[in-house]
Order: sequence, then structure tokens, then C-alpha cells
Amino acid sequence: MAKYQAHKTLSTMRGIGPSITFAFANLLHPRMLWLMLWPVLVATGLWGAVAFWSWVGLVAWLADLLRHWIETATFFVHWDASTVAVIAAKFLVILGLVPLIQLTALLILGVFGMPAMVDHVAERAFAALARRRGGSFAGSVWNSVIGVAGLALLGAVSIPFWFFPPLWPAIPVAIMGWVNQRILRYDALAEHADAREMRTVFSRRRAAMYLLGMVLALVAYIPVVGLFAPVLFGLAYIHYLLAELQALRAEPIEATAVPQ
Repeated sequence: MAKYQAHKTLSTMRGIGPSITFAFANLLHPRMLWLMLWPVLVATGLWGAVAFWSWVGLVAWLADLLRHWIETATFFVHWDASTVAVIAAKFLVILGLVPLIQLTALLILGVFGMPAMVDHVAERAFAALARRRGGSFAGSVWNSVIGVAGLALLGAVSIPFWFFPPLWPAIPVAIMGWVNQRILRYDALAEHADAREMRTVFSRRRAAMYLLGMVLALVAYIPVVGLFAPVLFGLAYIHYLLAELQALRAEPIEATAVPQ
């Protein structure tokens, strides 16, 4: 059993590598350039406007909460934690703004960009893969709603952990890892897989999809490079999941014994 699990893990890692390589190789294709820019620009403009109008009030409110918490936690030392609280509040607002921009860009990309990206990947790497169209536009919208609802739920559940500063960088990455894979996986297979195949592939490659989602969440924080992240990982998800679908269809069908 352990040997099987090790082989399965190794196979998963081998599949992720070629998928990311394919995504990098196709990132600057003319069809991808516009998709790479405009969803992120729209998302950045939207949340930038929200931050501009609410920055002072939000930072002041959060800093006041943090100041009370810091001074309570360090009750044995009498000091003014206002400066530290303001710096921490600004850091937390920016830390929360990045995944919101990324999520909004992903939602826009999922609705307007993923079909073109699926066609791009399929034409180059999976031209013979039959399209069984198990997904739909309504299914894509519902999947996005589940992703946003999951983000809200995970955010609410994680609130107690935000009181531990060492966990601040890890919490949004862990949450967005789940949200990213949830949003991208459906649209990656909706055109080619039927409903049963989608469930099977998602079940088998849950860990790999989450890993890709977490890497996407981390890359989003890298200046400039983060602009390319949604399309880069969208291409990687499509390539990886179509390869898994192709492998699934190539598996031998087990014969059922007919009683005599």
C-alpha cells in the first residue's frame, strides 16, 4: 500500500511539472497576452478604488483592535502599542487585498477567458481528446458561487488564527489554495469530460490541484509576476487535468463476470 501511494505521489508530481512548463511556454502567445492583462487590471482597479475610499477608516479600525489586543497580551509591560498596531494594520489590509484581487481576476477569467484557454491547450496537446461537454455555463457560475461561499466560510473559521502573527502569511495562502483549485478545475474539464469523469479526476487528483492552488496564491504576491499568475496557472490546470482525463479514458475497462 505504501509503495502504491509513493508511486501515485511521484506520478502526480511528474504530471504537474510538464503542465507548468507547457503553461510557461504558451504564456506569451498572442491569444494569451490580452487574457493575461485585462482581468487583473479590472480587478486591481476595482479593489484599488475600494481601498482608496476606505483605507483610512479601515486601517484606523483595525489598528485600534490590534492595539487593544497587543496591550492586553503584553499586560506585564506598560507601553503605547499604537505605532506597531498601525503598521500591522496596514500590512494586514495589503495582505488581504492581494487574494481579493487574484480571486476577482480568476472569476473574470473563468467566465470570459477559460473557454479560449481550453481551446488553445486542446489544439496543441489534446487534439484527439473527445469533447463530451459535461459542464455548462450555469455549472460554471454555480461553481464560482461555491468558491466564493467557501472563501467566506474559511475566512470566518480562520478568524481566531489571525490573532497569532506568525500565521498571518500562511492563512490567506492556505485559503486561496482551496479557492483557486475550486474555481479553475471545473472550467478546465467542462468542455471535454462528462459528469462522471469530472468527479473521478477531481477525486483522484485532489492533493495535486490544491498544491497548484497554493503555488498560485504564493505567486500572486510577487510584484509584476503576480499579474501573469491567473493565466499561467489556468493553462497549467487545463493541461494537467486534460492529461489526467486522457489517462483515465485509456485505462482498461474491467470486465464483469456473467453468471452461468
